[in-house]
Amino acid sequence: MAVASPGTPAPSFKLARADGGSFTEQDLQGRTSVLVFYPFAFSPVCTDQLQLYEDVRRELEQRGDALYGVSCDSTWAQSAFKDKLGVGSEQLSDFEPKGAACAAFGVLHPGGFPQRALVITGPDAVVRWSYEAPSPGELPSAELLRGGLAAAAV
Repeated sequence: MAVASPGTPAPSFKLARADGGSFTEQDLQGRTSVLVFYPFAFSPVCTDQLQLYEDVRRELEQRGDALYGVSCDSTWAQSAFKDKLGVGSEQLSDFEPKGAACAAFGVLHPGGFPQRALVITGPDAVVRWSYEAPSPGELPSAELLRGGLAAAAV
């Protein structure tokens, strides 16, 4: 399965927030959202990725838009990861049922974790741009993400 293609509506999904609430496709409405799918909290490349995107996250928030981290880790692991890194991006858990939202977005690795992927939705919750790294160990640059945001703004 391939990552969700531009022009397709965000699939129906449900992710867990650290506060116990749910995050669904309705939460994508009204602003540009970047979903950063990453394999594992505390892994070296994921650590680098979330820190690298912190400037982009701030730029998005200044415009009223948002960047979210998504993994199959538990909300407790994600919260500890976020705190250790000192990043501001909300972390969303696809822990239960494990990988269901990742599968809906076409980024679930056969090993049961998210592929490293980026999905940008517009205020209408339609995918505007997406990218899947050739391997989970490859870090998509901040420049690639900014290019995706520019392409998504068209």
